[in-house]
Amino acid sequence: MKISSSLQRAGLALLCSAALTGAAQAQTAAANQPVRVGVMLPFTGTYAPLGVAIENGFKLYVQEQGGKLAGRPVEYVRLDDESDPSKAAENATRLVKRDHVDLLLGTVHSGVAMAMAKVAKDTNTLLIVPNAGADNVTGPLCAPNIFRTSFSNWQPAYAMGKVAASKGAKHVVTLTWKYAAGEESVRGFKEAFEAAGGKVDEQLTVPFPNVEFQSQLTQIAAAKPDAVYVFFAGAGAVKFVRDYAAAGLKDKIALYGPGFLTDGTLDAQGSAAQGLLTTLHYADGLTLPKDQSFRLDYAKTYKLQPDVYAVQGYDAAQLLAAGLVAVKGDMSQRDAMVHAMERAKIDSPRGAFVMSKAHNPVQDIYLRQVKGNENHLLSVAAKALADPARGCSMN
Repeated sequence: MKISSSLQRAGLALLCSAALTGAAQAQTAAANQPVRVGVMLPFTGTYAPLGVAIENGFKLYVQEQGGKLAGRPVEYVRLDDESDPSKAAENATRLVKRDHVDLLLGTVHSGVAMAMAKVAKDTNTLLIVPNAGADNVTGPLCAPNIFRTSFSNWQPAYAMGKVAASKGAKHVVTLTWKYAAGEESVRGFKEAFEAAGGKVDEQLTVPFPNVEFQSQLTQIAAAKPDAVYVFFAGAGAVKFVRDYAAAGLKDKIALYGPGFLTDGTLDAQGSAAQGLLTTLHYADGLTLPKDQSFRLDYAKTYKLQPDVYAVQGYDAAQLLAAGLVAVKGDMSQRDAMVHAMERAKIDSPRGAFVMSKAHNPVQDIYLRQVKGNENHLLSVAAKALADPARGCSMN
């Protein structure tokens, strides 16, 4: 028996309608499912305040969107990484394999971040790094699913190398914690400083997170360099700046560093920090409308003034949102989502930035000076500075 063409068309229409309805139902179900964010940050120890500020910034942006990104609620799986690289791979794997997070967010410590990047690369899990500047993350460990919304260690360090040379320094001693971030920061500073005719005479280190600096301060006093370049953050930065001033060196030998030296630390550093010059991708007094609204919202929400760490967390949420909006919340469209994140222009409180091919911000680096309780903007030390991403291959 032959079936009329009209019946055939009706049957096909019903099948198509059913398929579309099923797809719509599946999409609606997916939209109702939360985006699970594995927040792997330090919540204890030296870097605890940094981890809290990053988390606050991320959550603030989500709150501004009504608690959803691209229509999907956000669920947080929180894990204290303790700034311990030896636990990092296990912690990141737990978030991915046991907790089934859609995104890894972290971290502060460069050694921990590199382990996270390896896990993310092996499992093809999206990773957004909201602080750790380890050059390798957007260098040899770069991958389509790995992004950073902060900086590479090279960026503020390279800018400060240019500044130190412009201030007339010829001989410099460096001092950092002996770990990836410190070593890479010194390399960036040295690259620019020596290219401008300066010389790094000595490279001193202390074990992380040691905050006993007396031996190194004695060496610096004896060497009498034109300037000292250091990399410390959090409690270590507080202790070093105070010790440097107490040793009588502050008014004798210029002290330079990336902005982590004085970001989030000025209350504790007090008068010892006054006048210090640092370079970073954020500063007080930027007068950008986005920064002004961000600072107001942050202060209202958390009863605190934001710092660079809060900005980086806020921008991590913005970047995730850019990808989610492009695929209408459907994270199964991974290639399209990554494509959108790569091409996003982030309206950051620091000033708008785009992503480099290695997924690191191309951004202005500011010269700041401590005045009162602010890292006051002096000038742009390096305009739209892109990390060289040495060793990166996206193949």
